[in-house]
Amino acid sequence: MDTRRLILVLIFAFSSFLLWENWQKYNQPKPPANAVANVPAGSAAPQPSAALQASGSASAPVAAPANTTAETFTVQTDLVKASISPLGGDIVELDLLKYAQHDNSEKTFALFDAKHQYMAQSGLIGEGLPTHRTQFRLVDGPLKLADGADELKVRLEATAPNGAKVAKILTFKRGSYLIDVAWEIDNKSDKPLATHAYYQLQRDAVAPEGETAMVSTFTGPAVYTEADKYQKVSFDDIAAGKAKFAKTADNGWLAMVQHYFVSAFVPKEHTPREYYMRKVDGANLYQTGVIVPVAEIAPGAKGETSISLYAGPQEQAMLKQVAPGLDLVVDYGWLTVVAAPIFWALQAIYKLVGNWGWAIVVLTIIIKAIFFPLSAASYKSMAKMRVLTPRLMQLKERYGDDKQRLNQEMMKLYQTEKVNPLGGCLPILVQIPVFIALYWVLLGAVEMRGAPWILWIKDLSAPDPFYILPIVMMASMFVQTKLNPTPPDPIQAKVMMMMPLIFGVMFFWFPAGLVLYWVVNNVLSIAQQWQITRMIEAGGKAANDAKA
Repeated sequence: MDTRRLILVLIFAFSSFLLWENWQKYNQPKPPANAVANVPAGSAAPQPSAALQASGSASAPVAAPANTTAETFTVQTDLVKASISPLGGDIVELDLLKYAQHDNSEKTFALFDAKHQYMAQSGLIGEGLPTHRTQFRLVDGPLKLADGADELKVRLEATAPNGAKVAKILTFKRGSYLIDVAWEIDNKSDKPLATHAYYQLQRDAVAPEGETAMVSTFTGPAVYTEADKYQKVSFDDIAAGKAKFAKTADNGWLAMVQHYFVSAFVPKEHTPREYYMRKVDGANLYQTGVIVPVAEIAPGAKGETSISLYAGPQEQAMLKQVAPGLDLVVDYGWLTVVAAPIFWALQAIYKLVGNWGWAIVVLTIIIKAIFFPLSAASYKSMAKMRVLTPRLMQLKERYGDDKQRLNQEMMKLYQTEKVNPLGGCLPILVQIPVFIALYWVLLGAVEMRGAPWILWIKDLSAPDPFYILPIVMMASMFVQTKLNPTPPDPIQAKVMMMMPLIFGVMFFWFPAGLVLYWVVNNVLSIAQQWQITRMIEAGGKAANDAKA
C-alpha cells in the first residue's frame, strides 16, 4: 500500500468515525403518536428486593390508582423555575434560567418537560403510604426565593390511611442546581412503622432537541458505584430486560443523561440503596430510580429521610463537588485519558482570553506546536514524494504492464533517494487520538453551548448559520490537496480532489466550535507544509542543477 492509498484509508476511517453516530439516530425509539404529560396508570411504586428489606421490613406496594391530573404550582430561584404537581409532589417541569432553548434563544431551556414526560418522582413503599400517585396538599409559604435568602423550602403534606402524617419537603438553594428531597413521617399508629423511600427519574427514549445524524450523543440512564464505576444503560436493553448495572451498594448515584445536561439522585454516603430500571407498560416511558431504607419508626415517634437531586448542566467542576464520579457523565469514552487534560487546558486558556472561540484558536496553535516535529517529518516525506512524482510516473509508463517489475523499480527509487513512502502517514496516525479526543471535548462541553465567538458566530455549539466556516474549511482542504503529491492513479487523484467537498458538506451540520478548530488547524498545516515543500523542492532543484 503506497502513501496515497494509506492517506485515503485514514480519511475514510475518520469519516466513518464521524458518521458512526448516525446509526444512533436511526436506532432510537420513536415517540408515541399521542403522548400525554400524565403518568400511565401502570406506573406503581417499586418493590425493594429481599436483600434491601433485610434492613427494615416494608410491606408490598399498593397498586397504582387510576390516572388523575392536578394543577401545578411554580417555584423559582435565581437559577431554576420548577413546576410541581400536588399529585405525588413530583417536579414535572424544570427550566434552567441561565440556558436558552436549542432553537429559540428567547426562551429558557427546559430539562424536565411534558414533551418528553421527563420528571422527578418519589414516594414511600408500604401499605397505605403515599407514592408518586398520591394527592398532596401544599402548605402555605413562599414560592419564590426571597432577596438575601439562601434557600427556599416547599412543603407538601398527606395523611395515610393508617393515620400516619407524611410530609414531602423540597429545598431549593441559591446559586445551586441541587434540590434536597426529604420525607418526614409522623407515626400516629400503635405499631412500629417500617418503610422504604424511592426516588425515580421518568423520561421517554427520544433524544433531546439539537441532536442530529452527524452530532449524536448518549441519552439514557447511568449508574455509578465505587466497585463497578460508571455504567451507561441503553433504553433498548431496559426494554429487552437485558440491562446490566450495579443493583445494590452503599455508595454511588443514579442519573438520567443527555447532551449537555444531567439529572441525578445522590443518596447519602454509606446508606444502603438499591438501583432499578424499568419500562412503563404500554408507553414509550422509562423509570430509573433508587430505593433507600427508612429507619423503623416507633409508635407516636417521627422519622425522616432525604436525598439530593442534581438537575442542571454538565459542568465538570460543579459535578465533582456534588458526588464522586458524577463528572463522568461528561463522557469522552476510551479517550478520556487524553480528552481530560485537553479540556483542562481549554478552560485555563479561556480564563486568560475570556472567549471560548479564541480559546479554541489558542489551543489549536498549542497542539500544533506540540506536534510540530511529527508534522514536519510528515510534510518533508510528502514533499520528497512530490519531487519524485514525475519519475514515478515515468516508471509506471515504462513498466505499467509488469506490476512486479514496477514495484521493484519503485522500491529501488525510494532506497536510492532515501524516501519512506509511509513517512507521510505514520506521524498522522500518532496524532489521530488527540484529534478525536479534542472532537469529543468540543462536542460535549456545555460551556460551548450559547458561547459566542465573533461577528456572526453567536453559538459555538450550533452550526455556522451562514456556512462561512465550512466553506473556508473546504477551501483550505483543497489547498492542502494541491500541496500533496499527485497520485499516479487517476481514480485516486479524482477521489482526493473530491474529499474537500465531501468533508465540507459533512461539516455544514457540525457545531461551529468544531469547524473552527479544523479551519485553524488546516491554515497552520498549509503554512507549515508550504514552507517545507518550498525548501525541499528548492534543494532538489539545486541538486539537479549541480548534476547537470
